[in-house]
Amino acid sequence: MALLRRIAHLDMDAFYASVELLRYPQLKGLPVVIGGGRRREDDLLAAMRLREPDREWTSQHLSDIPLEVFPRLTSYVGRGVITTATYAARAFGVGSAMGVMKAAKLCPQAILLPVDFDQYRHYSRTFKDIVLDIAPVVEDRGVDEIYIDFTDVPGGQRAGGQALARLIQKAISDATGLTCSIGVAPNKLLAKMASEFNKPNGISIIQMEDVQSRIWPLACRKINGIGPKADEKLQAFGIHTIGDLATIERDWLVQHFGKSYGAWLFDASHGLDERAVVTESEPVSMSRETTFEKDLHVVHDRAALGDIFTRLCQQVAADLQRKGYVGKTIGIKLRFDNFQSVTRDHTLDHYTDNPSEIRQVGGLCLKRVDMKRRLRLLGVRVGALVKSDAKEALYPAAAKLSTVLQAREPSPPTEPQHEQADLF
Repeated sequence: MALLRRIAHLDMDAFYASVELLRYPQLKGLPVVIGGGRRREDDLLAAMRLREPDREWTSQHLSDIPLEVFPRLTSYVGRGVITTATYAARAFGVGSAMGVMKAAKLCPQAILLPVDFDQYRHYSRTFKDIVLDIAPVVEDRGVDEIYIDFTDVPGGQRAGGQALARLIQKAISDATGLTCSIGVAPNKLLAKMASEFNKPNGISIIQMEDVQSRIWPLACRKINGIGPKADEKLQAFGIHTIGDLATIERDWLVQHFGKSYGAWLFDASHGLDERAVVTESEPVSMSRETTFEKDLHVVHDRAALGDIFTRLCQQVAADLQRKGYVGKTIGIKLRFDNFQSVTRDHTLDHYTDNPSEIRQVGGLCLKRVDMKRRLRLLGVRVGALVKSDAKEALYPAAAKLSTVLQAREPSPPTEPQHEQADLF
């Protein structure tokens, strides 16, 4: 007898904030917001050294820092964006992707901590390794979420998958101190929705016979894949819940939403999803970008822009090297103070993960942009990736062995060159 398909979606609870609470356990239960800038823990330690100069203050003493030393949202000035917030902060309406200044109006007493992506990546790798030791078929969906195929794993069928979900939760908690929420269902679509039902640290089990009672009453936006524009169009037709959507004929949806998306809407509303858990997915590009605290001028802020551009190129190169990839299309992304975005790229005749080469080619891309306005964002991207040990990378054709100078000629040649880009 064939086993029932059981797919789990695991979502770490308020992941970045939870990692910070491991560092600062004195903040548990308080409204805490992560964002606004990158981590410099020395700021807090420096404050404590001034406050209590007779005591040693190192990174081993972070849990001893009193609450009054931590910065609050009310004192923030800038235009940083929130990465995540604790559940105590979310109760005030504070959420991810919200401007820090707006969040300060909603919850001025919340504690503001900078982001520390190195630490988040460390814990991300840790919890995924733990899951892989228990269930070998895992699809990585980002730093804080994964899909897991429970079907053939011991305990994966027991109580609809609840036994295995509890085992995974306990293993992650014991090893890291972090909690996660898990939804288990016949497919990825329903599992993703179920993982939101009982946060934090919850487990939700969905069977196909539960779709009408537990899925249909939800708003259409709860389906991963229905965005604000599609939802607005659905609502204009009087379709507000998933149950409303399920009453619509497939042909009508295809007529109004297109052949592919309309058919998908019909299937999704009935809880149907045949996608497999994909264990290997090759990235097509890697990028790093940063939004400045204040708009920067290409002349007046030359040194700062140069340092930022160099650091972004080094970070992208480090990402490539750590993950074992090389790329040949190097590009830049700019956003000006009027929110206009511009991208430029150039494809080399060879693959690279060299930070200096990425910076030099990126610099030539910058020369193809007329930067008369101040900048609010700068990004660097390397695309057309292959594994570092792929034959394309190891054995380039003879035609690709031209000089680096020739390889770096930007295209198209008709684009004007802007000398101010040489400033950084």
